[in-house]
Order: sequence, then structure tokens, then C-alpha cells
Amino acid sequence: MSVNQTEILLEKVQNGFKVENIEDMNEEYLKALKQTLTIVGDTELLSVPPLLTVYNQAPNLNYKITALAIMQDEIGHAHIAFRLLEDLGEDVNSLLYERQPNRWKNPYAFDYKLDNWIELGVFNGLFDRAGYTLLGDAHEHTSYGPWKRALVKVDKEELFHLRNGEIIMKAGMKKPETAKQVQEAVDWMFLMALEFFGVADGLKSRSAQLDYRLKGRTNDELRQRWLSTAVPFCESIGVKVPAHYDEEQGKYVLDVPFPCKFDVENKKWLFDQPDTWENVIQRFKARGPQNEEFVHRIQKGARELQEMREEVV
Repeated sequence: MSVNQTEILLEKVQNGFKVENIEDMNEEYLKALKQTLTIVGDTELLSVPPLLTVYNQAPNLNYKITALAIMQDEIGHAHIAFRLLEDLGEDVNSLLYERQPNRWKNPYAFDYKLDNWIELGVFNGLFDRAGYTLLGDAHEHTSYGPWKRALVKVDKEELFHLRNGEIIMKAGMKKPETAKQVQEAVDWMFLMALEFFGVADGLKSRSAQLDYRLKGRTNDELRQRWLSTAVPFCESIGVKVPAHYDEEQGKYVLDVPFPCKFDVENKKWLFDQPDTWENVIQRFKARGPQNEEFVHRIQKGARELQEMREEVV
């Protein structure tokens, strides 16, 4: 598209136009859309391996069935994203089964195994809340019609996931030993969830997602929306969080440095060591301890099938 055509497209999507086909897009729109859908697909799919590490610890059959249903949902959500990428000309088979683990774009928090059943609940309560916040914004504002329609289903299921997390967290707070587990899980997952939304607005260098209305709110605005539900919920069940609502500023503020350094081995934030977003991005790129294990689990079946085919030939 020419400069004039790009300006026309920008004006059209800002006024509510829904993009349906590649022919409606310019290169910048297509690139931003592919990047967005890849992150979404990777996030949905790589949320499953950490959940699998503890679902067998479910205290009863109903909890186990619910956990399996949630994982099935996540795989379905990933399928939507990758199916849309296929429509946009991407080689999805290569994306899924040939990418190296450190090239996946899932949240850093998903590179960690869970230690107990309660952590699965906090995972749903905090991380799926972040997914619900992000995808709810996309459903409300995205200019890409096929994705907007698909998100009707995804949005409802993400709400179910976070409600399941709230149920587990509430139940966990009724006994001293599990209440301790809830607090310990929140202690490391709370800031991890805040990192889902990306760098601070003042440091963000690319604006195509907002310009072309693939999303409607900025990173910090989305972080505030997450805080506006996560903090009151945690406080209502007696869980301490490092944030509070500031009446004078009219927004939620953190009581600890953000970002700050993270002790990978002990899954602990080092609040006495403030960090920079540049260093956080480097931590993301280096990936977490279970990155290779979890990606290989996703790719294992396809690789084994290919080996069997080669043996037959």
C-alpha cells in the first residue's frame, strides 16, 4: 500500500472498520497481526504443560475433571490462533513442531513447573485473569473480524478458568497449611502476572497494535484493569499482595519495585534489587528452567510419528 492507502486504512480501523481479508491489510498491519496471534497461540498452548505437572494432585474427581477441561479449552484457544495464522499464510506445522524452545513467545511464568495443587488454583486465578484481561480487550476492540468472532467463545472460557482459580484459592484459605501455600504462590505469581502486559507505556517503541486497533488499551491501562479485580479479590480472602489503591492518584500502585530482579532457583522476587525492563526482556529471552522440557512435550508426538514414518520407508 502507498502512504496514502496506509493513512486510509488507519483512519478506517480507528472508525470501526473490520478487516476480513489479507487484501484489506498493508504489510505493517499483517506483521503486527501475525506477531499478536503467535504470542496468543504460544501462550495458550504452553499454559498446558505446567498445569499437567500437578493436576493429579486434585483433591477430588470434580477438581480433576475441571482441570482437564481447562487444559482442553487452552488447546482449543491455541488452535484458533494457529488456524488464523494459517489463513494468513504462515506455516503452522513449522511453527508448532520445528521451532526451538527459546523461540516460543509464551509468558516467562509458563516456563516453571507447579509445586502443588494450590499453585494450579493461583495459576488460574492470576494468570488466566491476565489472559481474560488481554483477550477481553481484544474482543472488545480488535479490528480483525475473524479473531473478534472467535474470541466470543474464548472470552467466556477464560472467565471460567479464573473463577475456578478463585474457588481453589478461597477453599485453600480455610486451612492453615493450604493458606500458607496460597500466600507463597501469590508471592511469586503476582508480579509474574503483571509482566504479562509488557513493558511500561513510556518505554514501548512499537505502536502498531494500538494504531491498527488490534488492541484497545495500552500495557499500563491493561495492568490497571487486572489490578482492579485481582487486588480486591486477594484482599477479600485474606491474601497479602504488594499493591493497594491510592485514592489521591485514583489508581492502583505497587508497594515494591516493578520491575525487580527474580531469584530463578528459589522462585522469589528480590525486592531490594530494582531492575530495568531491558534486563527483564533479557530474562524473558533466556527463558525459564522448564522451557525446553515443556516445548518438547508439545512436540514429542509429532517427532515420534515422523520417526515411525521414516522407519517404515
